[in-house]
Amino acid sequence: MARKWIYGAATLVLAAGVKAAFGFCGFYVAKADTKLFNKASQVALVRLDDKTVMTMANDFRGDPKEFAIVIPVPTFLERDQIHVGDKALLDHLDAYSAPRLVEYFDGDPCAPQYPEARSMAVGAAAPKMAREKSLGVTVEARYTIGEYDILILSAKESTGLETWLTQNGYRIPPGASAVLGSYIKQGMRFFVARVNLKEQAKLGFQYLRPLQVAYESPKFMLPIRLGTVNADGPQELFVYALTRKGRVETTNYRTVRLPTGMDLPVYVKSKFPDFYKAMFAEQVRKEDMRSVFLEYAWDMAWCDPCAADPLSREELRQLGVFWLDEGGTGVTPGAVTRRPPMPSGAQEVFLTRLHVRYDAAHFPEDLSFQETGDRQNFQARYVLRHPWTEGKEAKSCPAVDQYRKELGRRRETEAQALATLTGWRIEDIRRSMGVTALDERKWWQKVWGD
Repeated sequence: MARKWIYGAATLVLAAGVKAAFGFCGFYVAKADTKLFNKASQVALVRLDDKTVMTMANDFRGDPKEFAIVIPVPTFLERDQIHVGDKALLDHLDAYSAPRLVEYFDGDPCAPQYPEARSMAVGAAAPKMAREKSLGVTVEARYTIGEYDILILSAKESTGLETWLTQNGYRIPPGASAVLGSYIKQGMRFFVARVNLKEQAKLGFQYLRPLQVAYESPKFMLPIRLGTVNADGPQELFVYALTRKGRVETTNYRTVRLPTGMDLPVYVKSKFPDFYKAMFAEQVRKEDMRSVFLEYAWDMAWCDPCAADPLSREELRQLGVFWLDEGGTGVTPGAVTRRPPMPSGAQEVFLTRLHVRYDAAHFPEDLSFQETGDRQNFQARYVLRHPWTEGKEAKSCPAVDQYRKELGRRRETEAQALATLTGWRIEDIRRSMGVTALDERKWWQKVWGD
């Protein structure tokens, strides 16, 4: 039986014929993690100089015997450059960096006011080899690592590679040849993985664990175009870039910061997933689906507020952060004198979270990245401010009347902010808040009805 073909760019996979099921002080109350989105792929990129460790989590739901993934890679990979990782590492990165909701509670307006403290702070038979050679395809290596059988391929031209894949049980959708050809012209290899069912049964895993590859190349990029060949709509990609110097951004597409810091109506607390999905869709629409969005950029030493505990040094090492105990600028472990750990739990890792919704029409090129020296902290966060609750006895200080007046204006501002961010109707928002629109016309406009 022909295997279903899953094109992948890092974790960007979709099966043909298979449906995917896809700082300041305050109280953290909710987060918008990747579970909100279908067809959501996650990639962690550890990068220093020309060294990259890539962790790829596959959003594949179905029979493992139908799974196969092809990833263009810039260089040949030896067996010990490939590893099977732990999905919990990516889940932790997701939880730690997810856009979050925080809340405040207004104090008694009659109580003394104090400044608010805020912190920001296998060999092949000869006939088979002959066929491969005639097609211009070379199987440079075969590995079984964990539950995966892995091939490293090179090819001279796309039609030969396409024929080889078809003859070996893969089903190729229309449009693949042109994309494959562009990678061949760049001299890239192809990392092909499928599930070894016997090894999976022996290991006892009921899900597909992430694949990790480590390589050296001046190319700091993520191939996404193969993931669009047989896609049935836009896909979501979350990139967690762990670097030493600072924030990561795309160089061939705009990197746009998500709106952040807005005060929103309190009822959003029970609808935060709906709000975030609508807000992100509205920002994608405004950018004509041609931008990559920054959701988080922060030194891994701390966060404010934290949606999850920071990753431990051991977790970071498992992701491939190889410079943690090194001096200098991240050379091979043991090549330099080790220095004491950094104080205050600092990990010397800067985390950037990027989110992109993409398809072939709007993202015709792979993602290219650069590490900037910008270490300014940023997080997509949204604020709820609960009104002061009056007791049984009415307050009589002058500040109460002013507070009530300002509260009405604040609620209207919150409604307008929510409408602007999401595209929701302002009338529906006001109804959900239980408020009416403020009449702020001048007195003479009220007289003549203008």
